[in-house]
Amino acid sequence: MSKILILANSSGGLYDFRNELVTRFIGRGDEVVISLPDELRVPELRAEGAKVIHTHINRRGMNPMEDIKLYKAYKQLISAEKPDVVVTYTIKPNVYGGMAAGKLKVPYVATITGLGSAFQGGSFKKNLIKKLVVFLYKRGLKKSSCVFFQNSENRGIFEDLGITTHKKTRLVNGSGVDLERHVQEPYPGHEDNIVRFLYVGRLMREKGTAEYLEAAHLLHEKYDDKVSVATIGYYDEDFRDEVNKAVRNGELKTIPFNKDINPFLKEADVVVMPSYHEGMSNVLMEASATGRPVLASNISGCREIVDDKVTGFLFEKQSTSSLFKAMDKMVSLSVSERRQMGEAARKKVEKEFDRHSIIDAYVNEIIGLFH
Repeated sequence: MSKILILANSSGGLYDFRNELVTRFIGRGDEVVISLPDELRVPELRAEGAKVIHTHINRRGMNPMEDIKLYKAYKQLISAEKPDVVVTYTIKPNVYGGMAAGKLKVPYVATITGLGSAFQGGSFKKNLIKKLVVFLYKRGLKKSSCVFFQNSENRGIFEDLGITTHKKTRLVNGSGVDLERHVQEPYPGHEDNIVRFLYVGRLMREKGTAEYLEAAHLLHEKYDDKVSVATIGYYDEDFRDEVNKAVRNGELKTIPFNKDINPFLKEADVVVMPSYHEGMSNVLMEASATGRPVLASNISGCREIVDDKVTGFLFEKQSTSSLFKAMDKMVSLSVSERRQMGEAARKKVEKEFDRHSIIDAYVNEIIGLFH
């Protein structure tokens, strides 16, 4: 029996997108210990047989003192648990968990789930942040056994920046999608003939919220109440006034964060992802698995999932006009045409994004470190 320690920054993200890795090792008879900063999915993880330990993480902050505390907490945790392998996801576990595992000479496997705003550059301040993040990644991944990437562009950027030069890397299709949980649902034939658009995720600048709200305004100007534009999830304070205004004007419907988005995907005609950057969009995979046509920014992490004009439409990122044209095109299609796109989307994820094949890649890599 071996012991695997998983360091993650969200119990929801771990349970919803990587739980099969946990259950696969537990099923083998291995011990799985998970470090998490929240309690949302902890009861489910413990019920499966995992040991869960609370570790505080400020997911968005860049306070050096807090990050030093996190490094020390990970180092103490690894010393106490004595795992055979450490598995990390997202930037802070990758960086500080990687540094701690490397210091204690424990093999570790990291996953780059996306690059985030730090790699966008632009202003002097953003360029300084980018240099700092690159430096931290170099330290965090320096002694990694393998680094998984979810799209080839991200892997190329890390290689060009010298972060993973001479390191073993592997490319997987994101976290994949659970095709048994996200089953193909009959395409909705709404009697009111309203075309329902849905965005799932946090409402924030880098997710294309501004463009989505503006496109919603333009759609309602053109079609009035024959379209519905909705969101599921929390929103950043920066967008509070804009979101409330759109709701008051009847241009937007907001749905609070929900653990289970399947009922909402089932009712949607089209799912929209206007993000500026993605590792590999789980929302697009789940929507496609449900049999819904999708609209997405033409970026790495989205374009791999969308066959343009077949399973949905790609549009230019950070462009309200391009997003509006894509949404307008969807409205102009017949129910039958949108249904065909949804069916093609389901076939695509069945062929390319089945989560079991992705978990196989992780398990094989990790098992190789036990011996």
